[in-house]
Amino acid sequence: MVSKKQITSFIAASVIGISALGAFNSSNHTQEVQAAVAGQAVTVNANGGQVALRVSPDDNAAATGQNVADNTAWSVVSVATDAKGQVWYNLASSAWIKSSDVVDTNAQAQKLIDTAKAQIGKPYSWGAKGPSAFDCSGLMHYVYQQALGKEIGGYTVAQEGAGQSVAINDMKPGDLVFWGSHGSTYHVALYVGNNQYIDAPKPGQNVDVHTISSYFMPSFGVRVL
Repeated sequence: MVSKKQITSFIAASVIGISALGAFNSSNHTQEVQAAVAGQAVTVNANGGQVALRVSPDDNAAATGQNVADNTAWSVVSVATDAKGQVWYNLASSAWIKSSDVVDTNAQAQKLIDTAKAQIGKPYSWGAKGPSAFDCSGLMHYVYQQALGKEIGGYTVAQEGAGQSVAINDMKPGDLVFWGSHGSTYHVALYVGNNQYIDAPKPGQNVDVHTISSYFMPSFGVRVL
């Protein structure tokens, strides 16, 4: 999955078909008009298909001949409102998509965080995937399923492949945080911002918020959104 796909690679292709690492459940797609701003990421919401881009922010405008695939993330270049009051996002030079065809990535991240916070206080249990108890990967699986209807795998190594690897210093809210080397991770959590994460720590402890520290330093992050 490409996160915040850059304009240069977009213009080079007539049809954008970036594969998504795990698709949304169509029943959970958000159809409300979003409120993204320039520089913010949005995710295409096309029920498994593609969306044709327009040369201007208008339903009657000609298509550019370029499509964006479902569940791919893009950076908004600019925002416009048409005569009907519909909000449009410019993803490249003269390449517009209606706001109802995308999901606000920041809003998705907040849904993940809110869902994870709702599990605070529930006990750790090895192999548990909720809703009354969790292990670390079970908690992440539950949070992504409940918040977004998104399948990321049921254990840490599978969850490593749910998105794009990012450095710890580059993590954003909603990213997965991993401990251990690629292919042999042993712990995972949800990054919530401000150097903090939510996890199901270990037997005898409950789901809680923790701060990243040198004492238990994570190894890398994975950006699913």
